[in-house]
Amino acid sequence: MPNEITIPTESEAPLTSGGPQLIHRMVAEAIGTLVLVAGGVGTAILAAVFPSADNNVTGVGHLGVALAFGLTVVVGAYAFGPISGGHFNPAITLGVAASGRFPWKDAIGYIIAQIVGGILGAALIALIASSKPGFFASARAAGFASNGYGAHSPGGFGITGAIVVEVVFTAIFVLVVLGTTAKVAPAGFAPLAIGLTLCLIHLITIPVDNTAVNPARSIAAAVFGGSANLAQLWVFIVFPIIGGLIAGFVYRPIFGKKFTEAAEN
Repeated sequence: MPNEITIPTESEAPLTSGGPQLIHRMVAEAIGTLVLVAGGVGTAILAAVFPSADNNVTGVGHLGVALAFGLTVVVGAYAFGPISGGHFNPAITLGVAASGRFPWKDAIGYIIAQIVGGILGAALIALIASSKPGFFASARAAGFASNGYGAHSPGGFGITGAIVVEVVFTAIFVLVVLGTTAKVAPAGFAPLAIGLTLCLIHLITIPVDNTAVNPARSIAAAVFGGSANLAQLWVFIVFPIIGGLIAGFVYRPIFGKKFTEAAEN
């Protein structure tokens, strides 16, 4: 929910970029990204095929993983959006900066916080997985819910499919973020719309490349996924960022100032 920071009371000034207050916003981004990765990647690893792939009686499957990513964004945006804007994703941070609604000078701090938070979220899932003998090794051998193409794609799709998915669907995602947080948009519904969009994107693209649209999520999973996933990681850093920047740069020229000013909600 990358909008203007909420003003809690009339006597308090809004949080501004720079200075020690940026640290508070970075902490919110780190925690929100931790929740996103722990919720989404954790569901994929711990619950998708529970108790096993051969006996998937109560596992949540593809739909459950998609819902988990969407719900974590909804929760995180409502909880931490008033502090940091609720990006939890370097592609969103850069896309919103490209649209003129976020200062470029703060972007690096946000991205660092998102990557750190994401890795901590993945580490939390790794710690839980390690409490069952052999489970972490099995999850790591399976890629630890990392993004991938070719042999590492859930559906066997190649690098071209992964690139198209990451550019197009990240751009769509950032456009939704910008549209739902515009000043003319209904107040209070942005996190819900953004979370549902992320859920829909996962429903469509999990078979292609396990759905990235978020470099912080991709980095976090690949750290625990092994060398093969790390070797493909560049695709899931470069192309979501390209998609986010495209959305940010085209939004204002297409829709004009009225629709590109951030909401104060």
